[in-house]
Amino acid sequence: MKIRIKRLRADIALPEYKTPGSVAFDLAIADDATIAPWEIKLLGTGLVVCTPPGYMLMIASRSSTSMKFGLQLANSVGIIDQDYCGPQDEVKLQVRNITDKPVTVPKGTRLAQGIFVKIDKAELEEGELQQESRGGFGSTGH
Repeated sequence: MKIRIKRLRADIALPEYKTPGSVAFDLAIADDATIAPWEIKLLGTGLVVCTPPGYMLMIASRSSTSMKFGLQLANSVGIIDQDYCGPQDEVKLQVRNITDKPVTVPKGTRLAQGIFVKIDKAELEEGELQQESRGGFGSTGH
């Protein structure tokens, strides 16, 4: 599968899969950033990624982001739609500082990863439910 990517600036590196077995490519921030304690900040990657039809681009945190930097993706997982591919539709990372101190990360720091996930669109149909409620939030055991 070939993916069209546009760099919004010449000094932005293209993302890459770091090992032959990697299922996701790393996403780095385009500029130095300081995130205040408990602040949520939107950090640009400097990239427009055109997601092909039948897929979504899922943005997830790298495994080292929380431990190494004290940052989390504020929305847990980001979803980039197929029609978010205009000239200024930059992929951005919404990060939260989960520490009590400011966190500074330099340009080029890889904070997230992207993975293309095949999707189907459901036909939503309103109607009566066919089974009884089973419960949730721990209802199947302790």
